[in-house]
Formats: sequence, structure tokens, C-alpha cells
Amino acid sequence: MSRVHLNGSTTLHDGGFPYSSTVSPGPLLFTAGISPLDENGAVIEPGDVVAQVRACLGNLAAVLGEQGATFGDVAKLTVYVAEHLQADLYVAWEAVSAEFDVNPPTMMMGVSVLPYDGQVVEVDAVAAPPQS
Repeated sequence: MSRVHLNGSTTLHDGGFPYSSTVSPGPLLFTAGISPLDENGAVIEPGDVVAQVRACLGNLAAVLGEQGATFGDVAKLTVYVAEHLQADLYVAWEAVSAEFDVNPPTMMMGVSVLPYDGQVVEVDAVAAPPQS
């Protein structure tokens, strides 16, 4: 059972997403930036926001799984999109939403540049793995 409880707000606009999460006592997992890289270190689908969201989340799932966690254990997700249009953030949000049964509190952020040529998406997360 997940240790993460997603919270709405009684005073803020109901945007259909949680504003915060509460985690019961236990270990927390903080990831580094997760890039859309394949097993050889090459950028997957250069310039493609949706494909890179999927690749980043696939890589995130692998990192979480190594620590006994799943997407249901994510307490906070940050998505960085290096594109110039607000619409690209919306496209990224739709791709993230398609991968989560219930979206955790998520920050979508437009940035100027990311580390790899052709990279337009990166994610990081805070998760609460189940206690052993």
C-alpha cells in the first residue's frame, strides 16, 4: 500500500489535481534528473516532447523499481520542458497524465536548455517507497 496521500485544497481552485501530498513515516527517495536516454546513452526521439516524456517516465519507473517503488509511490514530480511554446507544456502534461493512474503533485516548468543535444524533456521525483 502506498505511503503517499494526495491532498486537494478547500480554498484554492479545484483544477482536478492534488496541490500537495502527505507521506507516512519511512524512507524517501529523491531522484536526480531523469533524461530520455536509451541504454547506450543516446537521446530518444530528439525534439519530440511526447516520446521523451514517455522515455523519461520509463527510465523513472526503472529507478523507482530498483528501490521497490512504483508511480503510485511518487509524492512529487517535476517535469522540465525545453520548448518555446506554452502548448508544449500542455502536450507534456497530457503525456504525463497518460502514464499515471492518479497524478501526483506535479510542477511543469519551461526551461531554456537541457544537457543533451536534442533533449527537450527531463523529470525528477520524490517518492516514498513501501517500508520493507
